[in-house]
Amino acid sequence: MELLEDKMRVWLESAKFVKAMPGVYVLYNRNKDVIYIGESSNLEETFTKYVETEFEGNECKQKTQSYQREFTNNPKERQIQLIEEFKKQSGKVPSCNTEIALETH
Repeated sequence: MELLEDKMRVWLESAKFVKAMPGVYVLYNRNKDVIYIGESSNLEETFTKYVETEFEGNECKQKTQSYQREFTNNPKERQIQLIEEFKKQSGKVPSCNTEIALETH
C-alpha cells in the first residue's frame, strides 16, 4: 500500500540524494509493507544519519528496502495525518511507529 504520490525509491541508492528540506517519509520493507512513517525538518540530514548509522541500530527500521518522501512545511502535522490514514486502512500503526502512535492519542 503506497501512502504518498511520490514514486517508490530503493533505499540506499537514492537516500543520499534527498534535498535538505522539511518533509515526511514512508519506509517500506521488502514486501512493500509500510513499516515507518517519519517526519523531519531536514530530510537530507535525517537520511544521511540513517545511512551512516544503519538507522541508529534500530532493528525495525533496518528492514527498510524502499521509501517514499514528500516535502512539506508542516512535517509533524502531515506525519500524524498519514499515520491516521494508515490506521484507517489497516487497523494498526506501522510496526516501527509504535512510540509515535502513542503521542498522537
